[in-house]
Amino acid sequence: MVKRAARAGCSLLFWGFIAVSSLVLFPVALLLWLVTAPFDRRLVWQHRFTSWWASLYTRLNPLWRVTVEGAERIDPAATYVMISNHQSFVDILVLFRLRAHYKWVSKAEMFRIPCIGWNMRLNRYVELLRGDAASIARMMAACEAHLAAGSSVLLFPEGTRSLDGRLKPFKHGAFTLARRAGVPILPIVIEGTAHALPKHGFVLRGRHAIRVRILDPVPASALADRPVEAVVEEFEALYARVLGEEPPRARLTAAAAAPQPARTPAAARSAPPAG
Repeated sequence: MVKRAARAGCSLLFWGFIAVSSLVLFPVALLLWLVTAPFDRRLVWQHRFTSWWASLYTRLNPLWRVTVEGAERIDPAATYVMISNHQSFVDILVLFRLRAHYKWVSKAEMFRIPCIGWNMRLNRYVELLRGDAASIARMMAACEAHLAAGSSVLLFPEGTRSLDGRLKPFKHGAFTLARRAGVPILPIVIEGTAHALPKHGFVLRGRHAIRVRILDPVPASALADRPVEAVVEEFEALYARVLGEEPPRARLTAAAAAPQPARTPAAARSAPPAG
């Protein structure tokens, strides 16, 4: 009971700090945008300030010990399609610890958050309404424009956070973007955030180690002239190996093929009619 109350108190402080700091820092972000946007066409300085802002929430949180490995693999002069697995809201905060310039691809709901969403628009991050074909087309076009201008883009190829922390099948968008633009894919693997703050959770779950690993970039030449489905499955297998999991499609196929337990007569009578 005491531990539960302590976690609830820490969580209130965490979310309260995000709310208050956002009210304070957004005017600074707006002023920076007004000063730098006329000559900083890719909004590099705006993203640097946003990275510092977002990093406050992991650097000042004593419950999270974040380590970033492989940062030297990021070439500051290169343009990438950056991809990461997605376990928690905390993923967004820790990925701002990367010392790299990029444009986020984020769900439309994030852009509606006061101060935080407004700053995302100042950065020209890319909005996506999931499941909407027109929005997906606009997202792809915006990402292609950013890549052509020399800004990397960062996507979660799973599309949404995992409920159980295990890898979900990847969607094709990030890999199609890399092929069209002729840029390498930079894989990033996150571990530990699902336990720190699970999906749909608001209560922080005690002390957790969070690990971010930047893997070797995969050149565009390795993606060309191959079916995109094969490329997607290869990256799923790569992530599964690093995370020590079974590839998601194999896991889901095995689960679907497994015999289902027989229902008891009582369960059968209570089941809704088919159709």
